[in-house]
Amino acid sequence: MPVVDVDPDELRDLTGREKSDDDLRADLFDLGLEFEGWTEDDEMQLEFAPDRLDRLSVEGIARSLRYHYGDDRGVYVPTTNDAEWTIEVDSSVPEGRPYVTGAVVRGLDMDEEALQSLIQVQEKLHATMGRGRAKGAIGVHDLVALKGAPGTGGEKTIRYVGVDPDGDRFVPLDSDSEMTPADVLSDHPIGDKYGDLVDGFDRYPAIYDSIGLFSFPPVINGRRTEVSTQSRDLFIEMTGTDQWTIDHMLNIVCYALEARGARVERVDVTYDDDATGEFAGETLDRPDLSVDRKTVTHDRIESIIGVDLSPEEIVDCAERAGLDAEVSEDADVDGGAYEVEIPPYRVDVLHPLDVIDDIGRAYGFNDLAPRYPDVSTVGGRHERSRLEDAARDALVGLGFEDLLNFHMINAAENFERMNLGDPREDDAHAHGDVLGAAEPTTIREPYSEAYTMLRTWALPSLLMVLERNTHRAYPQDLAEIGLAAHLDESENTGVAERRTVAAVLARTDASYEDAKARLQALAGAFGKTLETPPTEHPSFIPGRAAEVVLDGESAGVIGEIHPEVLVEHDLELPVAAFEFRLDALN
Repeated sequence: MPVVDVDPDELRDLTGREKSDDDLRADLFDLGLEFEGWTEDDEMQLEFAPDRLDRLSVEGIARSLRYHYGDDRGVYVPTTNDAEWTIEVDSSVPEGRPYVTGAVVRGLDMDEEALQSLIQVQEKLHATMGRGRAKGAIGVHDLVALKGAPGTGGEKTIRYVGVDPDGDRFVPLDSDSEMTPADVLSDHPIGDKYGDLVDGFDRYPAIYDSIGLFSFPPVINGRRTEVSTQSRDLFIEMTGTDQWTIDHMLNIVCYALEARGARVERVDVTYDDDATGEFAGETLDRPDLSVDRKTVTHDRIESIIGVDLSPEEIVDCAERAGLDAEVSEDADVDGGAYEVEIPPYRVDVLHPLDVIDDIGRAYGFNDLAPRYPDVSTVGGRHERSRLEDAARDALVGLGFEDLLNFHMINAAENFERMNLGDPREDDAHAHGDVLGAAEPTTIREPYSEAYTMLRTWALPSLLMVLERNTHRAYPQDLAEIGLAAHLDESENTGVAERRTVAAVLARTDASYEDAKARLQALAGAFGKTLETPPTEHPSFIPGRAAEVVLDGESAGVIGEIHPEVLVEHDLELPVAAFEFRLDALN
């Protein structure tokens, strides 16, 4: 969870409220920000849900408090000056980082507190929306130090281009000597930290003014344009792999600086006709401060929050949450509806339920009277849960140790290390319909390389446990009942999910017969007839593998793990295993 350090005196100044520390903490808790303690500099450490990224700065938190106090209402969009600067995006920009956005901020009173707040929001946005600068990186520059080349319309122009690794030189931050981009990656500590973001690029991203190179995104800025407490006018540029992401990161920064009394000035972003990405040949007017809109029905608001509200109360709550709402004129909606406007700095409002959550917070969750639900049903276990518990008890009774592993995994563990080809990449080595070889459900923007997809079967997870427990005594008989999933167009969601039963026996005398004896006992406990016709599976030894057939229905596989798989997992003794669908025991 993100943690932000906030000076309570700054909160008082920015909100205009003389509140005690205890009262501030109570008000912040109402907003969902939890007090974690004090820093050595007597600043509050506040933890909050990662969806409200507009609260990554003291300015954003103060804005939320002003709405909470009723001092501000509705959607606020800053007025912006016409563009005097243009960012030209050249066709030489690397395909791996094609997008850029920017803004000019003027008239900023940059004292030490404002500078530290700007640095903090920059770092927190890098760590959250920017995914460690991989998806979006922020560069803030002293505008006075820039000299834009004259454009065709009289505007000042800077260029976003691709540069040779050993091309032009510049003096990076925290350095006194000129370096090429390649020098930065090899000799500068920041280059060592973020160099992997441009690893493999033939040309590196670079930003030039008419003087020369002044920014090497996403790695480091140049010292020439370094921001200090003397800076009054700033140029903000952001590069990344997704235009929506960097545009909304820019909005959050612009709102924070505007709260300090600065004026936001637009920048034109002009993409070359041959530029990579989806905006080739287009000119974007940035920052994009357009408001989003959601439609929310009256009945759904009342059913979710659990109280009866008049239209006037709903509009009032929406405005006190920083939204704008008006009664919809759509006569086809029973019970009425509302058209709700979302401010540009809110990146978390993706669904009408998010709007209802804001309305509920403005109403006050603590003001909701608890009541018993108006139903006469009695809670109980789902049949699937009963089956799962019964199967787990039976496995434990057969001598297995019950495990609970992560349902997420990566392709190397799920496929390659199990002797399976990845069906997405290498059709020649994919293994058809064998267990585990289905096309996986992947994470579009994974947070970690270790968890990039949902596992298609559970045996890889058990082999990973054995690999990490080679220092433990044997035998190790492990079992798990958990989730497995794969893509399936016949499903409404496009994904087929199932509960799967997997078990391994790791011991000096582990054999197919041992695994089948355990499986036979498990099937008998549920009154199922077990058949094991021979089959082939690349994770198992040929001739020592069989299909698991329960009551005439194919359900899984059983056998002795292939030596190549054992070596891959640093296992020096035999392993027998089986896996099958849980519902086959029903």
